[in-house]
Amino acid sequence: MSAAPTTLLSPRVLLPFLLVTLIWGSTWIVIKGQLGVVPPSWSVTYRFAIAAAAMFAFALIRGERLRLDKRAMLFAAALGVAQFALNFNFVYRAEQHITSGLVAVLFALLIVPNTLMGRAFLKTPLEGRFLLGAGIAIVGVGLMILHEYRAAALGAGEVLLGTALTLAGVMSASIANVMQGTAIARAQSMVVMIGWAMLFGALADGAWAWITTGPPVVEPTAVYLGGVLYLGVVASAVTFPLYFNVIRAVGPGQAAWSSVLIPIIAMGFSTAFEDYRWAMLSVAGGIVALIGLVIAVARRPERPSVSGNMVSLPVDSDG
Repeated sequence: MSAAPTTLLSPRVLLPFLLVTLIWGSTWIVIKGQLGVVPPSWSVTYRFAIAAAAMFAFALIRGERLRLDKRAMLFAAALGVAQFALNFNFVYRAEQHITSGLVAVLFALLIVPNTLMGRAFLKTPLEGRFLLGAGIAIVGVGLMILHEYRAAALGAGEVLLGTALTLAGVMSASIANVMQGTAIARAQSMVVMIGWAMLFGALADGAWAWITTGPPVVEPTAVYLGGVLYLGVVASAVTFPLYFNVIRAVGPGQAAWSSVLIPIIAMGFSTAFEDYRWAMLSVAGGIVALIGLVIAVARRPERPSVSGNMVSLPVDSDG
C-alpha cells in the first residue's frame, strides 16, 4: 500500500493555508494606513525589524540555536532581499499609484511564475487538471482586474507604473517562494532561517530608505503604530513560517493559490470597512477563480487495485 501524496487539501496543509490566506487578505486595507507621512521604505523596515525580533524570540523560547553556517547565512540574506525587501518595497510603492484592490488582484498572478519556476527548478510535477484550473482562475482574475481598473478611473500612466511595480513584486516573491522549496532551505530550522531572512531584509530596507528618503520617520498615531505591529507580528512572524511550510509540503505552485483567494478576501474586508460595492465583473471573476481553484486542487479518485481475492485501497497519510 502506498501513501497518498500530500496535497493542498490534506488537513495539515489546508488549515495553515487558510489561516495565512485570511490574514494576508486583511493586510491590504492595513497597508493603506501605512502610506502618507512615513515613506514606504521606512514602513517596510519597521515591519520586518519587528517581525525578525519576534521570530528570534520564538526560536529562543523553543530552545533553538540562532547560528547558521556561512552557506545558510548567505542563503538567508538572498531570501531576505528577495522576499522582505524587493517584494514589499515594490508593493508599497505600487499602492501609491493604483488602488490596493488592483494590487491585490494583480498579485494573484503569482501562481504563474510559481508554477513555471517550481517545475523548472524543483521538478514539481504538473498535471493537466492543475493547468486547466489555473487557466480558469487566471480568467477570473482578469475579470477582477478589469473591474478594478474601471472603478479606479486612474490615468494610463499611473496604471502602467503601478502595474509594473506590482509585477516586479510578484517576481521577487516568486523567486523567494521557489528558494523555500530547495534542499538548503529544507535543511534549516524554519523559524531561525526566516528570522535571519527578515533581519537581512529589514537591513536592506533601512539602507534603501535612508539613501532615498533620509533619516527614519515615524507617525505617532494609533492607526500607524498599530498597523506596524499587526503587519510585523501577525501578518509576518506568524504567517510566513506557515506559508513556507505549505510550500515545502506541496510546492510553490499549489501554495500560490493563496494569492488567488486573497483578493476576494480583501474585497470582503473592503466591503465591511470601506463600503466597497461589488459589481457583476468582480462577482463573476471571483466565482470563476474559485471554480478554477476547485478544479486544480481536487484530488482525482484512485481506483482500488485488485490482486487475487485481496483488494488494496489507497491510504491517506494525513489520517
